[in-house]
Amino acid sequence: MLQCGCGALLFWSLCGNALTPKRGVFGKTGDLQTILCLACAKDEVTYSGALNGDIYVWKGINLMRTIQGAHGSGIFSMNGCEEGFATGGRDGCVRLWDLNFKPITVIDLRETDQGYKVARGENSRGLSVRSVCWRGDHILVGTQDSEIFEVVVHDRNKPFLIMQGHCEGELWALAVHPTKPLAMTGSDDRSVRIWSLIDHALIARCNMEEPIRCAAVSTDGIHLALGMKDGSFTVLRVRDMTEVVHVKDRKEAIHELKYSPDGAHLAVGSNENTVDIYGVVQRYKKVGECIGSRSFITHMDWSTDSKNLQTNDGSGRRLFYRMPSGKEVTNREELKLVQWASWTCVLGPEVNGIWPKYSDINDINSVDANFNNQVLVTADDYGLVKLMRYPCIRKGAKFKKYLGHSAHITNARWSHDYQWVITIGGADHSVFQWKFIPERKSSKEALHIAPQETLADSNSEESDSDQSDVPEMDSEIEQETQLTYRRQVYKEDLPQLKEQCREKHRATAMKKRERAPGNGIKLHFIHGYRGYDCRSNLFYTQTGEIVYHVAAVGVVYNRQQNTQRFYMGHDDDILCLAIHPLKDYVATGQVGRDSSVHIWDTETLKPMSVLKGFHQLGVCALDFSADGKRLASVGLDDNHTIVLWDWRKGEKLSAMRGSKDKIFVIKINPYLPDKLITAGVKHMKFWHKVGGGLIGRKGNMGKTETMMCAVYGWSEEMVFSGTCTGDICIWRDMFLMKTVKAHDGPVFSMHALEKGFVTGGKDGIVALWDDTFERCLKTYAIKRAVLAPGSKGLLLEDNPSIRAISLGHGHILVGTKNGEILEVDKSGPITLLVQGHMEGEVWGLATHPHLPLCATVSDDKTLRIWDLSPSHCMLAVRKLRKGGRCCCFSPDGKALAVGLNDGSFLIVNADTLEDLVSFHHRKDIISDIRFSPEQLSLRHVGGCAEYQQVYMFSPSPCESGGERLLQA
Repeated sequence: MLQCGCGALLFWSLCGNALTPKRGVFGKTGDLQTILCLACAKDEVTYSGALNGDIYVWKGINLMRTIQGAHGSGIFSMNGCEEGFATGGRDGCVRLWDLNFKPITVIDLRETDQGYKVARGENSRGLSVRSVCWRGDHILVGTQDSEIFEVVVHDRNKPFLIMQGHCEGELWALAVHPTKPLAMTGSDDRSVRIWSLIDHALIARCNMEEPIRCAAVSTDGIHLALGMKDGSFTVLRVRDMTEVVHVKDRKEAIHELKYSPDGAHLAVGSNENTVDIYGVVQRYKKVGECIGSRSFITHMDWSTDSKNLQTNDGSGRRLFYRMPSGKEVTNREELKLVQWASWTCVLGPEVNGIWPKYSDINDINSVDANFNNQVLVTADDYGLVKLMRYPCIRKGAKFKKYLGHSAHITNARWSHDYQWVITIGGADHSVFQWKFIPERKSSKEALHIAPQETLADSNSEESDSDQSDVPEMDSEIEQETQLTYRRQVYKEDLPQLKEQCREKHRATAMKKRERAPGNGIKLHFIHGYRGYDCRSNLFYTQTGEIVYHVAAVGVVYNRQQNTQRFYMGHDDDILCLAIHPLKDYVATGQVGRDSSVHIWDTETLKPMSVLKGFHQLGVCALDFSADGKRLASVGLDDNHTIVLWDWRKGEKLSAMRGSKDKIFVIKINPYLPDKLITAGVKHMKFWHKVGGGLIGRKGNMGKTETMMCAVYGWSEEMVFSGTCTGDICIWRDMFLMKTVKAHDGPVFSMHALEKGFVTGGKDGIVALWDDTFERCLKTYAIKRAVLAPGSKGLLLEDNPSIRAISLGHGHILVGTKNGEILEVDKSGPITLLVQGHMEGEVWGLATHPHLPLCATVSDDKTLRIWDLSPSHCMLAVRKLRKGGRCCCFSPDGKALAVGLNDGSFLIVNADTLEDLVSFHHRKDIISDIRFSPEQLSLRHVGGCAEYQQVYMFSPSPCESGGERLLQA
């Protein structure tokens, strides 16, 4: 593999599963040049095109010779075929070479009469060839000016132009002819073009002096008005593109033009917050001015009687004016009966539903209503064309979306007969023509690119029912959806930061560094389980051990011996875990700028595969296929990208944007591995693999629900999902068959059995069901009273929210939001195995001066005492009114001081955790707290307020209170 660029040519070779580079050696044969293109030949010979117009010939990694002056300037493209080589350069020429790179002929495209020529006057830049393809007797040539030529070699002096478009700058101006199938476009490349919607061809063009930002055609189709970037506008005759008039009354860009329905006036909206009215019959003499806007004019529409004009501006205001005087109409009652000739404004009650949540006033660039079919089309900054019903009154209106543009879409218009929609892309310079399929012809598709009839329609993940139909979200789910895993610094940044630190302090690094200590530490036990923002991340392994995750560690726990083994391959928080069908391998996904998925062996704790390069910010859901060969993953990027992997080969099989809203679970169909489901905030989606992509359809459920868990049932068609309201939804394919009330509050986890299901919810209940969810066979309530004597710790509260459920080895494994792992015997007793802190951060840590104990305090508002002996259990816990940041045992170990986030601190009995004394003298976080060795005073330091306070106590703080002695 070869790579070229600025001053370098790299030759890459595959070594194992890694690539190793070698830099090309220029030697004395040629000058060091920027290499722009490459072509390979036999016997390790490589040809490269340079910026100076020379061709370099390489043997292996060494430069053998140069062909000087192959082109007059940079060579942008090179193509090899059976006949030889073709090169194209900035000089506008295509040169053909034989297999030994001896010249055959030259084709000069600058001599053609076709195409876009800028080589006029001061703006001359000539024609530049950017792409060449030679096959047989035909050559395809692509130019910098968005043209494609076809050249027949035996008639090479007559290149045929087969495609062209706009080029430099941005494309903003679009207008349609009122009676003919014509569209007019204008761009920053200073050209205005007329396109036939029937022949899909350019039929006329004209170069202007200034960049063009908007266009409008008069109602009789005779005049074409163009708004310029310099504040002027020009009117041309459509039939011959000759100038009628040029007017410049403004200094800043013209953003919008509209002719009145009677053809008598032209409204011109500018960046100077005004709309100027010009009389067409008076040879475009200014007759009125609208000055009510506080920002630049974005959109305008005339009334059918030409007596009123409505405008939108950049500040989000909608104003009305009497025409042609331009007097503002403030009494909205006068406008109730007004009929509008067109609707291209983005503001107003008729288009309330076009705005997605959290959108900005400038996110939607264009709207156009089709009154005949009662639909409207929108174009936005995200490259989406959307089709909605008109009027679109209620928030959260449903729509269909269509992809194709690579950047912001600047304009969209219906053709005169409403058979076509025309859209233009700002930065992609492209003009898209879409065919409109009325609803009576197809209930599934309404719009697609012409002439293709097979483009799949895409129902957007944002296409929800009206907001009034969306149920209020559970507090736990709402809190979780607000969690962000974005970080200013990721752990993968540490090597670079360390290197920067080394360079910064290199001057002081001359001293001889001391050797690292010969001692070391080894991870022995971790108290904790991540349940507060995760689900279904707890399983039995093949050997009966328990696998789960906490922090950046995968944990394999032996419940008989109360020991742990650790997978330490991750370098940041693990967010999800899935187990292989054979229960010998586990997949874990982590947070990270370029986040990774690790598949590792639970017995050897060695990685089997590491998947990187496709997810950003983090991986939030994973699932293995039934045969164990495939793995599905969901990212934490804005689109929650779904990737289907062949994990052993490390290959991506398919990828697709999942949903704008958060996805909680992904499941691969155990019967058909090309199908899968995703569930999350306000959606349930059914996917199937097509080629290298995935096509998804939303489940047909009527009222929008947030799905927290999902599993496949006894056949490939049956799917069961748990909702945020406590219901179980039963699906056949993508259709909702019925719902069953299962829990009070969200159903967070569900596990499928051979003949039934087990579910767990926020109500702290584990429920066993039959295979149709007709009968609940048994329930288990997670309570302190039913804990078995062998439990290792204390349950924080009764009925904790259940986040994970798994079955195996005759038991039910339960993970809770409170960071607890419990094992439920089917006969009833519950054993607490592992527990830890919950959400927030853990900062406070203190060790007992005499006993193998430690204390921790956290943002989760709990103070805990841990046994460091082999029992590894929590001995005591107390809930606090505020989160804590520090703690300290007294020298005799009888008292424990705790600093809280609200500026107060407590001293409690170390055995019972009951209050001895408390103080609240500060408002900021208590960041550190310490007893003096004599046990007569206690000092605490406030991190935000930069102060220290010393308190004096009696010899035993357990017997009396304290007194503030001094403050520094």
